[in-house]
Amino acid sequence: MYLKNNIRRLLVYRQCLIKFKELGFEIVYSYNLGCEANVSPEQVRKDFSKFEIKEGRRKAGYKIDHLLESLDTIFKKDKDQNVILVGMGNIGKALSNYKGFAQHKIVICAAFDIDPSKQTKSYKIPVYPVENISMIVKRHNVKIAIIAVPKSGAQEVCDRLIANDIQGIINFSPINLKSPKNVYINNIDLANEMESLIYFTLNK
Repeated sequence: MYLKNNIRRLLVYRQCLIKFKELGFEIVYSYNLGCEANVSPEQVRKDFSKFEIKEGRRKAGYKIDHLLESLDTIFKKDKDQNVILVGMGNIGKALSNYKGFAQHKIVICAAFDIDPSKQTKSYKIPVYPVENISMIVKRHNVKIAIIAVPKSGAQEVCDRLIANDIQGIINFSPINLKSPKNVYINNIDLANEMESLIYFTLNK
């Protein structure tokens, strides 16, 4: 859990650094970055140390370009990361049209759906039958997939993806998927997230 939180903070730091750079800054201090990311300066330094990002002193600060280069190396931003999407319902279509992925070099190279009519429609990305998953994964060297299908078919889709060497899955189906320990799954239940927000909002 610590590593997961650490990674999330690094991504927040990256967003903050991009903002600082766009504002014309070249140097940032752990205090400034911590304030922007809503963490302590000590936490910033600890997170950087965890990933051996060492160029920076309290008085001299960090070079923003160096930090961004280091973070880009950690998150493998040197090339596009191909991703596939299974399920072209409302969530799937929204994800396929999301322009923010391109800014992070994330490319949804193909989608899959069991509905033949969706395979013939004109989308921004090609839509194939699920039987073509193996071919597309090999062709584009895909390791990451997004599942956006009804919960009744989500585990079957997950098993098929894992059988085709998918190693990371973002799951938007309202069910916690089962997988081997070497496959990382991020379950995102939008209804649960909203109910959690409502609870904490109304009980603060």
